[in-house]
Amino acid sequence: MASMRDIKRRRGSIQSTQQITKAMKLVSTVKLQRAKQNAEKSDNYFRCMYSTVQSILSRTKNLNHRFLGSGGDAAKTGKKAVIVITSNRGLAGGYNSNVIKLVTQGELSGQDLSIYAIGKKGRDALQKNCEIKADYSDMIEEPVYVDAMRVCKDVLDAFARGEVSEIYLAYTAFKNTVVHIPTILKLLPVELSAQPSGMADEAGSGTAEQTGEDRALMNFEPEDEEALNLIIPKYITSLIYGAMVESVASENGARMQAMDSATSNAEEMISNLTLLYNRARQGSITQELTEIIAGANAIS
Repeated sequence: MASMRDIKRRRGSIQSTQQITKAMKLVSTVKLQRAKQNAEKSDNYFRCMYSTVQSILSRTKNLNHRFLGSGGDAAKTGKKAVIVITSNRGLAGGYNSNVIKLVTQGELSGQDLSIYAIGKKGRDALQKNCEIKADYSDMIEEPVYVDAMRVCKDVLDAFARGEVSEIYLAYTAFKNTVVHIPTILKLLPVELSAQPSGMADEAGSGTAEQTGEDRALMNFEPEDEEALNLIIPKYITSLIYGAMVESVASENGARMQAMDSATSNAEEMISNLTLLYNRARQGSITQELTEIIAGANAIS
């Protein structure tokens, strides 16, 4: 059995750690509330943009556009661009590792990937096996729409130059405080089947059974190519921004849960160490009493 001094030192160390985890849980809770509000505010625009563009494309036939297929310059290479959204800090449970596994062990595993990293954890984990094309780690601290526009412009320029043939977005969808879903979404070429996680019930209802008027072909003004050159970048920017906002909410929710579990585990360890300390103390007292009695008996 460990000595009383060792047990007391270990218990003190765990108590100090528990104070830290409690503080981090409180900070994460406050940040989560703010991030959740931001996610809810952007959610309507996020979903409306998605359903609108899907409705436009579903009523568009025989349209040859560089963003709707992998023809032209985009077909010159099989390289795939992946926008990976993680956090800059750890201690968030499996939040970062789940997104990284989605890229390294999911449908894109073993392929030639060009990573556009939003978050240091994803960048550090993927740089060993993948090319880090760009690093936007500072954006994830306080996501704004302008940042999403910058990322969108960079990946679209790479797509237009033929450096990549497909563009994907890997992030963590925020469902509620305790449920966060690692999601990978294909951005380009645009596919009607592509759908962000959690949108099936709301966005899917508009594409089920449409009236004859809804099935009418889409007429573009100005020309279709000019219109899609304006619409699709905004569409992709909206998806990137929505993913960033949801990822921040998911990160703080995951960190709050992780710190809550750590605090509970520390409490249990402290309880066990207190019991061990009391046993060791009782044993020490019993031994001292036994030695005193034995000495008294020897003298008498």
